[in-house]
Amino acid sequence: MSGLDQVPPSTGPQGGISTRSGVASSERAAFGLPGVPIFLAWLALCVLTVWAFVQVQVLLSGVLLLAVIFVVIGFYIVQPNQSKVLTLFGRYVGTERRNGVYWTNPLTVRKTVSLRIRNFNSERLKVNDASGNPIEIAAVIVWRVVDTARAVFDVEDYTGFVAIQAETALRHLASQYPYDEYQEGGMSLRGNADEVSEALRRELGVRLQHAGVEVLEARLSHLAYSPEIAGAMLQRQQASAIIAARSQIVQGAVGMVEMALRELSDQNIVQLDEERKAQMVSNLLVVLTSERGTQPIVNAGSLY
Repeated sequence: MSGLDQVPPSTGPQGGISTRSGVASSERAAFGLPGVPIFLAWLALCVLTVWAFVQVQVLLSGVLLLAVIFVVIGFYIVQPNQSKVLTLFGRYVGTERRNGVYWTNPLTVRKTVSLRIRNFNSERLKVNDASGNPIEIAAVIVWRVVDTARAVFDVEDYTGFVAIQAETALRHLASQYPYDEYQEGGMSLRGNADEVSEALRRELGVRLQHAGVEVLEARLSHLAYSPEIAGAMLQRQQASAIIAARSQIVQGAVGMVEMALRELSDQNIVQLDEERKAQMVSNLLVVLTSERGTQPIVNAGSLY
């Protein structure tokens, strides 16, 4: 069950995912030199600049000062579980995922994108289930960014995109299953929590792949009937439980009556005609299926 309400993407001529606006972005490694050697060279350049000022070399010192400023702008730091998305004059040039200090073209614009695992706790939504009953439902989504290029360039705001698509998928999922299944063999939101959660995770995975987001887990955090029908549905559940219990009691009582009649016949304790058997069956069923303790009446015969 994909549950995708949008037109599915098609495969482009270069193997990418084609959308209505063009070919989807794809992450690639950015150019970056190790920062420590460049930093040492920058310190040497600073010393040379100071020397030029001391020697009153105006032109040389000016050029060296511009070089010092130009080089220092190219340094950037990547924290653990973060990345830097680099663009140059409006063109995507790559993503740096390695942790540490690096140096790149100072003219690039660097945007930080977190790669950490995040939780999204949806609001309680009031929707109709497959049977048309109004219910309240909410979910917890565990996700992370796996393609920074798609997250930054293919959607306006990937965190907001996750929130909206999670709500849409949750509404669609709730409409596919009843809250409770009263027929055997069917699936329900309450009775098949693991299957429903897996279906939600798959649907979100399809919806969020356009934003470079991976869904690690999706679980229902709240599920209940709406307040206006909660009382009636509780009575329905109680009635179903009572019917199921009564059915089991009747099956057991019939088996006990059958066993009693068979034992009496096999051991020749008493010979009963059809009328006596019917009366005995009726009395035993009343005793076995009654909710209260029975008080048998013993026929002691006539006193006179």
